[in-house]
Amino acid sequence: MNRRDLLKAIPALATAGPLRAEPETSKSRIRAGLVAYSYRKQLEAKTMTYEALIRYVSELGLDGLDTTVYWFPDTSDAFLASLRKTAYKEAVQLHSIATRVRLCQPTPELQAAEVETAKKWVDVAQKLGAGHVRVFGGSIPKGATEAQSIDWAVEVFKRAADYAGSKGIILGVEDDGGLTTTAEPTLEIVKRTASPWVGINLDTGNFPKDGYSQVEKCIPYATNVHFKQHIAGVDGTKEKADWDRLASMFAKAGYKGYLALEYEEPASAESAIPGLTKELIRCARKYSG
Repeated sequence: MNRRDLLKAIPALATAGPLRAEPETSKSRIRAGLVAYSYRKQLEAKTMTYEALIRYVSELGLDGLDTTVYWFPDTSDAFLASLRKTAYKEAVQLHSIATRVRLCQPTPELQAAEVETAKKWVDVAQKLGAGHVRVFGGSIPKGATEAQSIDWAVEVFKRAADYAGSKGIILGVEDDGGLTTTAEPTLEIVKRTASPWVGINLDTGNFPKDGYSQVEKCIPYATNVHFKQHIAGVDGTKEKADWDRLASMFAKAGYKGYLALEYEEPASAESAIPGLTKELIRCARKYSG
């Protein structure tokens, strides 16, 4: 085609719409982190501060800290600013905060109160620079059905998500007993909430049976991940988790985010976590696209 013919063709190309590229699988982007709950004994006993934990996470070579808030001395601007400053200087991302918010509340008054609690922690996350807040599904109240409980949880989740979205914060409901013991009701809560600001804080070790299959169902909705040393087999027996298998599942699904070690084993965290984090970093690097 000569120059004159090419110029004639340009208007026709312009009206034909954008050229379509062949669809390609989204590449994963996996980062390794630690859940502060792993050092719960030390934080509760005040033998370790959150600032010290941030510095230790940096020494371990991890990318982020999932900042379980249970042992915060307060939520003052001064304390949160100190954490954020320490994290920045140590090149550690406080990527998530883990709260005790429970979505399933059976009365309008309790629902409103829980929404207000969720709002409080969304504000804390924003001040810390965290983009994610973990919440729980909560227990099924005595005498209530699972269907009723899901309705109540969705109501709270929607209202909390509206506020979180206005602050640019994502909410992740964790599979952690009660209403969210298994993948199915957890997924139903997320799907019915129907907000771009919600998903699943996916804990690989919490499902009571058939852990790999349950995890796989939830991966498309995962907003943050807690990696455990053990996982439930098909019959419910706890077995050593195959981290390569799990990480490859997340990579195949194009997951972008953190795999954060949550240590809950009887051996001391001080002796076990350094070796485990090395293995986690290896997996993150191997399976990150």
